[in-house]
Amino acid sequence: MSVAHMSGKPRPLKLVPNLADDGTSQLLRGGLSILGFGLLAVVLLFTVLGGVGADGARNNAGWLALVIGMMCVPFGLMLSMLGVAKWLRRRNLRR
Repeated sequence: MSVAHMSGKPRPLKLVPNLADDGTSQLLRGGLSILGFGLLAVVLLFTVLGGVGADGARNNAGWLALVIGMMCVPFGLMLSMLGVAKWLRRRNLRR
């Protein structure tokens, strides 16, 4: 396969994907920041906001921190794992 260049000479197509903009750093940065935010909410829930009893959180701010933690921790972990998988794939493609 070849592509015509401006000089008129055909040049081969690149079969290796462009590794500079594959979204790995964005996934890692976003995933780790969401995960960190969720872990911060859980830590605040158990230290500052009264903890969790048998019926749930003890106040409204505790419920909010519980919901944020339960949303952010799994989603941030999933994004971080996807980013690490892409980083490992990218590292193998460079070799």
